[in-house]
Amino acid sequence: MADLTEAERRDLEAAAFRRLVAHLGERTDVQNIDLMNLAGFCRNCLSNWYREAAEERGLDLDKAASREIVYGMPYEEWKARYQKETG
Repeated sequence: MADLTEAERRDLEAAAFRRLVAHLGERTDVQNIDLMNLAGFCRNCLSNWYREAAEERGLDLDKAASREIVYGMPYEEWKARYQKETG
């Protein structure tokens, strides 16, 4: 394992998370159901993990706010723009 300080590891993990969120923001053609079926997680999972991490640190971040961080816009707006009908 690389010899990183805790701060370096945290900064790299944060950078990787931001890159993942940006990548998912660019790939609006990839639906959450596709992510769940192939990878076992989706944008909603990421937003839940983000909110849970905030709660663990005593920070007040509600579901809508954490989803907006991951989706880059309010969730309802993202759904209206990009979510396709299933079935």
